[in-house]
Amino acid sequence: MKVVFRIPKPHQVEVQGRRRVSDLAKELGFNLESHLVIRGDDLLTRDAMVEDTDTIEVRPAISGG
Repeated sequence: MKVVFRIPKPHQVEVQGRRRVSDLAKELGFNLESHLVIRGDDLLTRDAMVEDTDTIEVRPAISGG
């Protein structure tokens, strides 16, 4: 799968194999409490499965007003 990070520095990581979002986060070293994982228009939960053919985006969760 292709994992796209936009912040702090835009880059992509290729990961082989199907896995849960929580396992992917642990493997790539980002915290699900402070990041969103998005596939297409869908926000993925920690238990969602991501497939080898998916492209997902990891964004920091930012709040404010």
